[in-house]
Amino acid sequence: MPDPRPAERPQPAERTQRTERTQRTERTQPAERTRTNTGPGRLLIAVYLLFAIAATSRAGLQIVTRFEAAPMAYLLSAFAATVYIVAAVGLGRAGRTGRLIALACCTVELVGVLGVGAVSQARPEWFPDETVWSGFGSGYGYIPLVLPVLGLLWLWRTRHDLDRAAASRPRPSQFAPDQSFGPPAT
Repeated sequence: MPDPRPAERPQPAERTQRTERTQRTERTQPAERTRTNTGPGRLLIAVYLLFAIAATSRAGLQIVTRFEAAPMAYLLSAFAATVYIVAAVGLGRAGRTGRLIALACCTVELVGVLGVGAVSQARPEWFPDETVWSGFGSGYGYIPLVLPVLGLLWLWRTRHDLDRAAASRPRPSQFAPDQSFGPPAT
């Protein structure tokens, strides 16, 4: 039977220091872990920027030189370029707004790639020239199909700060009636 001496047990001050260290660690780790512009997020931003440059250049050249040949295809390429630019900016920002922008862009991109890809396969006459998203991104090695999935997975992987921030925010029902901003009740 072990001898429980008081000297072997952690003292209350030691327990408090450990608890404070643990709380500080818990507060700092999720914030570091959840930034979308660090680690693999930087590679994702770089790929989005590369595609933004490629799609913008392609769409700009096509619109200026031969817009009459396939206006819908070229405008879709310009739209894809805009989505890539805004997605890169959203992923590059570390706050809640950036995350929401990136989430919207990745979702629009995925829907666009799937929709335009399906229509371009079913009705090829509607696309006399390729877009970034036609054929599910086959002209770009199917990266336009994989990129929004990776973006959404990265946003999901780094989402934990939003959960904690939402849980720590005071809700209107938590305010006492005397803390309202209007005139005092009579």
